[in-house]
Amino acid sequence: MLIGNVGRDPEVRYLDQGAAQSGQTTKVATFTLATTDRYRDRNGEVRENTEWHNLVLWRQLADLAEKYIRKGSQIYVEGHIRTRSYTDQQGNKKYVTEVVADNIQLLGRREGEGVQQSGGYQAPSYQAPSYQSPAAPAQGPQMDGGYRKRDVSAPVAPQPDFGGASPEDDLPF
Repeated sequence: MLIGNVGRDPEVRYLDQGAAQSGQTTKVATFTLATTDRYRDRNGEVRENTEWHNLVLWRQLADLAEKYIRKGSQIYVEGHIRTRSYTDQQGNKKYVTEVVADNIQLLGRREGEGVQQSGGYQAPSYQAPSYQSPAAPAQGPQMDGGYRKRDVSAPVAPQPDFGGASPEDDLPF
């Protein structure tokens, strides 16, 4: 999960060029995202550490990026890290670490972006389709972001009594 500012306008490419005539192209968008950690050092001075992340968005998320994301936009991203390698033109092997987005939400807007309606600015968001294995339990009530709510009316299972001994005492390692 990352929250940061977009470093450059998304670069959108279309794959499957042979299928373009039938409308079956795959869209991919790439751009950078800056995240900043702020902390106080030993002298009490505020320090900042900025990290740059390479983001990759596929299909509908790439559509969202193409339409709404611009340099300077503040976004929230959920995704997974992927490292890939390639050989450059000089024959050197290069490694690239990217965040492949699963969910994007636009958080803020720059001056001049969007239109202020009477109800306020509504930032679009999109979540990529997710796969749930057949053996996974059915999901209960959901909050925003896909996290489960705890049902406070459900009884809490009693914790086992180990008679003063820690359950780790019986572990062989």
